[in-house]
Order: sequence, then C-alpha cells, then structure tokens
Amino acid sequence: MNSQERRNNGNGWRSTLYTVIFESDTAAGKWFDVILIINIVLSVIAVMLDSVHSLNAVHGESLYLIEWFFTILFTIEYVFRLLCIGKPSSYARSFFGVVDLLAVLPTYLSLFIPGSQYLITLRILRILRVFRVLKLVQYSIEAQVLLNALTASRRKITVFLFAVLTLVIIFGSLMYLIEGEENGFTSIPRSVYWAIVTMTTVGYGDISPKTNAGQVLAAVIMIMGYGIIAVPTGIVTVELSKAKKGTRYHVVCPDCSSEDHSPDARHCKDCGTKL
Repeated sequence: MNSQERRNNGNGWRSTLYTVIFESDTAAGKWFDVILIINIVLSVIAVMLDSVHSLNAVHGESLYLIEWFFTILFTIEYVFRLLCIGKPSSYARSFFGVVDLLAVLPTYLSLFIPGSQYLITLRILRILRVFRVLKLVQYSIEAQVLLNALTASRRKITVFLFAVLTLVIIFGSLMYLIEGEENGFTSIPRSVYWAIVTMTTVGYGDISPKTNAGQVLAAVIMIMGYGIIAVPTGIVTVELSKAKKGTRYHVVCPDCSSEDHSPDARHCKDCGTKL
C-alpha cells in the first residue's frame, strides 16, 4: 500500500467518524447522538444520587464505578471528536468543545480535590445537542434569534442594571437613615439588600420597616419594582423583531465545527473552509 492509499484510508475513517459524531442527518449519526444524550442523563442522575447520604452509604461504591465508567466513555468520545475534526484547536475552544471538556475534568480533579466530582452535573449542558438530534430546526433557528437579540441588547441592559443598582443604593441609604439599627437596618449594605429584595418583589420578610415614613418609602419601591421589571422585557422584544431578519441555519463546518450558517453559504463564516 503506497502513501497515497494510506492517506486516503486515513481520511476515509476520519470522514466516517466525523459524519457519525457531528452530523445527525444519517441514521448512524442520529443514533450516536441519541445514545450520547441517554448516557449524559444517566451520568448526571448517578452524580445526583451519589450526593444523597443514605444512598451513598449503601451504593457508594457502585455509584463511584458508574461515575468513572461514564467519565472514561466521555473522554474517549472527546478524543474521537478531536481526531476527526479538521482543526482540533478550534473545536476545543468552541462552546461545545469547552462543555465536552468540562464534562470529564471534574472526575479527574476529584483525585486531587475531594468533592469536585459533583461538578460533573455540568454534563447536563451537553443536552443542548438534542436540538440537532431531533432535527428541530425551527427551535434551533429561534434559539439563534433569541441569542442574537440578547447580544444586541447587552449594552442597553447593562445601562439599565447600573440605573437599578444606583436606585437600590439610594433607597437603601434612605431606609437606613429612616429606620436605623433598632428596626433591623443595621448597616447600609443590609439596607441595600432589603431594597433589592423589595424592588424585585421577592419579599423575604426577614427585615421590614416599622415606621410610617419607612413603610411609605417601601410602598414606593414596590410600585417602582413592577415598572422596572417590564423594562428589560421591552428592550429584548424590540431586538427580537430585528434579529429575525438575520437568522442563520444549521450547517456544521467540518474543520472548526462552527454552526448556524446561512442556507446559501458555501464557506464557513469563521475559518473559511468549504461547506
């Protein structure tokens, strides 16, 4: 077998592996992702059960072995993903690449840092692949629209949050002056905490104003809270209507695994690879 034939054979198994792992259009690819998601759910359930002391006392050893089984399984899968992708470093830095790595790191870290294995519940983030598995393209599109809207709204929402932060500091300081330590407002930070709880309409009730002036101020903050809640909703709604115009579709780049290209795209928007 000459070098060209070996190269073609090498590209052949990588191409097949890529199709199974990254593409869900084929029967093999869909089954791979379905089985992967089932294993993700089972691994997260095992970790959650391990945190229950009564179950851990009886089945601790079995749960420990199950945890390592899934960790080794996902480690092998992660290595295969790096092997079959054109640019492993690009995939490793992508969102799903980081999530895949975080899915296996906690168990290995637990050998040096006891308790870190419970971070394995981060594996549940990999369930996001279900949108590709079930071919719910319309949901993937809407998710992209929502993401675009949130990204476009980030500056407005940041300004809004700074405004809210300023208000709660002012109201907290006023309440500290009005109520004082004898009524539970022992410091400005604690009073600011009360203002945040009140303005967000959570209302824990651990501290509350006792004086007439304090109750009037509390009523004003509560009413303002209802109005403030509507502001970020309006900001995102406006951006949602704009984001729908630039919707992308699910096409996976074979080199960097980037997704959400336009339906007429011929090259990857991130690395330029031909699609």
